[in-house]
Amino acid sequence: MTENFESEERLARPLIRLARLVGIATSYTGMSHDWHEIDDDVLVEVLAALGVDARDESIALDSIRGILRERHGRLVAPTVLHIAGREDHALVNTGILEVPSGTITLENGEEYEGTLVPGPGDGSKAYEVDGKFVSTASLAIPADLPIGYHTLHVTVAGRTEDATLISVPERVELLDEMKSGSLWGWMAQLYSIRSAGSWGVGDYEDLKTLLVESKQRTGADFMLINPMHAAEPVSPLTPSPYLPVSRSLVNFTYIRPERVAEYAQLDEATRAQIDALHAETDPLNGDSQVIDRDTMWGAKMRALWLIFKAGRSAERQARFDAFKAEQGDDLEAYATWCLCYDKWGAPDGGEENWERTLTKDSEQVVALRDRFPDTLDFYRWLEWVAVEQFNAAQQAARDAGMAIGVMADMAVGVHPNGSEVWWNPERFAKGATVGAPPDMFNQQGQNWSQPPLNPLDLERTGYAAYRQMVHSMFARAGAVRIDHILGLFRLWWIPEGRSATDGAYVHYDADVMLGILALEASRAGGVVVGEDLGVVPDYVADSLSAHGLLGCAVEWFEQRDGVFRTPKQWREYALASVNTHDLPPAAGYLEYEHVQIRERLGLLSCPVEEFQASAQAEQDAMIAMLVDNGYLDAQAAADRVANEKTIVEALYRALTDSPCKLLAASITDAVGEKRAQNQPGTNNEYPNWRIPLGDEHGNVVPVEGLFDRESVQRIAAIMRG
Repeated sequence: MTENFESEERLARPLIRLARLVGIATSYTGMSHDWHEIDDDVLVEVLAALGVDARDESIALDSIRGILRERHGRLVAPTVLHIAGREDHALVNTGILEVPSGTITLENGEEYEGTLVPGPGDGSKAYEVDGKFVSTASLAIPADLPIGYHTLHVTVAGRTEDATLISVPERVELLDEMKSGSLWGWMAQLYSIRSAGSWGVGDYEDLKTLLVESKQRTGADFMLINPMHAAEPVSPLTPSPYLPVSRSLVNFTYIRPERVAEYAQLDEATRAQIDALHAETDPLNGDSQVIDRDTMWGAKMRALWLIFKAGRSAERQARFDAFKAEQGDDLEAYATWCLCYDKWGAPDGGEENWERTLTKDSEQVVALRDRFPDTLDFYRWLEWVAVEQFNAAQQAARDAGMAIGVMADMAVGVHPNGSEVWWNPERFAKGATVGAPPDMFNQQGQNWSQPPLNPLDLERTGYAAYRQMVHSMFARAGAVRIDHILGLFRLWWIPEGRSATDGAYVHYDADVMLGILALEASRAGGVVVGEDLGVVPDYVADSLSAHGLLGCAVEWFEQRDGVFRTPKQWREYALASVNTHDLPPAAGYLEYEHVQIRERLGLLSCPVEEFQASAQAEQDAMIAMLVDNGYLDAQAAADRVANEKTIVEALYRALTDSPCKLLAASITDAVGEKRAQNQPGTNNEYPNWRIPLGDEHGNVVPVEGLFDRESVQRIAAIMRG
């Protein structure tokens, strides 16, 4: 197809009109500038996932009329966005010659004292709703309205409706240290870095040590870690941190039992039991081949149960009770789901499974909660302890002088059988998952198996679920990285049973969602980084910068038509890194580890010789950029095998020449690791998210002495300039 637009005839079709009316893109341009029009059957299935019927042309027309009737029949949209510091206008549907009025209840419950002046609408034509003609007017939202989540009350002719009024800052202010320069930090997969005190998997105590020692020994100001969202309560645990069961809560499998406050008060016999359990996991710390979460958690969970059953002081119990009250429904959802999982088994998606047949209000669920109150409270307690230890790590980082501390990673979505989907199914689309269309890095596309948030429900509820999630993340981190931030603009929806190539983009209100990020970041004094890699329109980077949010610049991706851009040409508002967790570390990439993995797993859509040639051409172009700009000596470039470490250091030397406000060095690169942490498009075909941190010889690299290693110090010296 050569025409990069849809014909008027196609656009006039009811199915196409309906899809576009609810935000479904009926065509798109791929990374290779290839043009695609979405097939009718895909559009029908994506519409069904949104709860919109389009089985035939007549039904599609009925759906169009019903949606327009609802939109024109309401007084005001359920969510209204306001930019603090400027006057905005909320559109109001009114009868002919009717004048709206409005008031605002502020987030704190007080009434806003300013006046909302009525004005003209958007000039659109009148619509007939239930025999009455409806036009539009507006209410001015004053510039001095403070930021926050308020309630707008709109009245027209004695009829009143409320809307969530989200008042956000125009942009996030840079941290003082970033205004005239940049900050640098490390990227780490926390689970992969173990200490002598670990239980086979890196934990919150290890995180605290990594943060403090990276500041003291290398001068780093942040550490970007893998997502720490909540996971399953019992084995088997899902390896991928990007497939959590809840994004609003944290992963309690990272608890260090010996750092729970009550551990110090245990009697000798109980402490001996816990110490024996810890000893069972000690060999795991020396395993250089695979992270064994299940063995770790089997022992650690028994230790934590012993601590929980020992009880708490009155003061500690009061703090626990306050935590439960503060977390509210999110905690109850997760704890209840964990209890069901614990007693009835894993929710496997089968038609007869409890997760499919029962809801949070089912008699069986209520009875289970009543039968096992201690176990239910145990899961609440685990979350409390996990939050305490996570917060302690971030506080230690700030006390050590880190400007940011933890940079938390927010996954795109949640597990389809997880607690969020089970407890609040109305928030999610049914019959579709999210992923990505084919691109040069994933030629078969990707299906991440996560159900997408329903944009229609988000608007109806004032984005409550999204607001809570963002708020909870900034409560524990100095920065938040949003994985696949394109998902705030549009998400690739794949109908159930189809391949990743047979999907469509569904649009979200990015202005509202970016505004919420700006609001929460401003309140926390934090930083937002959006991962904007892959098939991403240019307007995304512009929108991020306009909101004061950073994008991502990855050295291996900063190329066009086979030529690498010098880092001096990169954008300022970005987090710069050499690579990502979806690529092998620098040494592995130079040795074509990515080619070998894809050939071995059958992930190539072309002959391996062709892919190898393209990878070699890419490496040649990178080396040429490094040499041409003085980052690498030509003589060293001539023998890449002998000078691999020198080339890796040159990659980082180039990185520091960029104007990007944040720079990140990978710990795997600093120690010489070559194995990839993740191979997109695979599950158990490759040990994704289960590779322990090792050096160039395959030996385990522990937390102890990590930042004193010569290779780490060399990379740190480059990053410091």
